[in-house]
Amino acid sequence: MTIELTALVIFVGVFAISAMRNAHLGVLMFAAASGVGLWMAHMSMKSIIAGFPIEILVLLVGVTYFFGIAHANGTIDRIIEAALARVGHRRVLLPAVFFVLTAGIASMGSPLGGLVMAPIGMMVADKRGIDPMLMGLSIGTGLSAGAFAPTSLFGIVTYGTAQRAGVDLSPLVLFLVAVVMNLLLLVTAYVLFGGLRLLRRNVAAPAAAPSAKLAAVGAGGGGSAATTTSTPTPQTSAGADLPGERERKPFTMNQIATVIAMVGLVGTVIALSLTDRNPDIGVLAFAFGAVLTMLDPESAKKAIPRIDWPTVLLVGGIITFVGVLDHIGAIDMFGEFASHIGQPLLAALFICLVAGLVSAFASTTGMLAALVPLALPLVASGSIPGWALICAIGVCASIVDVSPFSTVGATLVATTVDEGQRPRMTRMLTRWGLAMVVVGPILLVGVLVVPGMAL
Repeated sequence: MTIELTALVIFVGVFAISAMRNAHLGVLMFAAASGVGLWMAHMSMKSIIAGFPIEILVLLVGVTYFFGIAHANGTIDRIIEAALARVGHRRVLLPAVFFVLTAGIASMGSPLGGLVMAPIGMMVADKRGIDPMLMGLSIGTGLSAGAFAPTSLFGIVTYGTAQRAGVDLSPLVLFLVAVVMNLLLLVTAYVLFGGLRLLRRNVAAPAAAPSAKLAAVGAGGGGSAATTTSTPTPQTSAGADLPGERERKPFTMNQIATVIAMVGLVGTVIALSLTDRNPDIGVLAFAFGAVLTMLDPESAKKAIPRIDWPTVLLVGGIITFVGVLDHIGAIDMFGEFASHIGQPLLAALFICLVAGLVSAFASTTGMLAALVPLALPLVASGSIPGWALICAIGVCASIVDVSPFSTVGATLVATTVDEGQRPRMTRMLTRWGLAMVVVGPILLVGVLVVPGMAL
């Protein structure tokens, strides 16, 4: 028991040291895993390294390389321009469109890639008189939804870790749960932050300073945007064209080929999943990426730096340490602790609350890589449906990311065009993020886990 507890303390301590020193968590985790494995668990170095998730590495590298080509050759920009041009001046549709666009970009390997929509979305919100909270939450929920696609980081880490542990979790089911939950949050944001007012026709707020009218909304209480004011924000004049209003260039042949490849990749994954096969998305991404490489070698060269090596190392280090904890028996001990809560349902709520609370201030990827394995003993007891609990943990860890203490929330505050709105954005995003820490577990456990236990 002493060795298991010591190993868990070291595991948590590495998280704390990484946060305090702003050091790469994956590097520290791999070194700590090696030390604990060699000196405490008496494992061979070969056994320790065997815990490194090669399958997840192939997924991350293949997917981020493939979509890196799509970014490098301008295909993503063309898709965004075409989508915004079709919306025109129908203001009520703009938050929903930015949800879809952000989800689409976030599904292309790196969830934080969806943040490229933040400066554009906040500029559009300012010019069209849309509450920046509504636009910010549309981007944040879109990012959370797209992040759980079978081709994106959160989805890869969540279902990849579950499958390595023998839990039957379909990547499409995980994605569907994330999309439905975030669409529900988007509808809530529409109701709370002026979306219903946008349905009224011919309500044209002056373009010069529409966001000033929103200052009173959510007023009251303290708050400071000091942590975000150093980040540059987009500036635009009242008469500036929005993306999609300028004359658009036609798609080039390479961009058309890239769109076809993107549709082919997604279609192949869906087709294989529906026929009860287990598609290797990383290998498929490499295959389609190889075709694009032959068609457009220059863009392929630019895509190499876009491969998300820091995340590969982050996930690899954490999962390697989790493998050592499993060898020692520390994960089983954690599962026994959860079972001592008395009710499996309360244990599931506890794990989801931890996932949301910690993720609001720390790396969501790290939380997914750490908590999914730690929840497996509870699943192994047979009282909790594994797919439901892991879906709940994943989505709970993601929907809190709009907190201004995380990268997503801080970016939304920093890209708010009207500087006078930033303190309000900080306050409101803090309230929303903390509310999601509680609302997410209650809703997801109630909708997913409880019915699964009854079956």
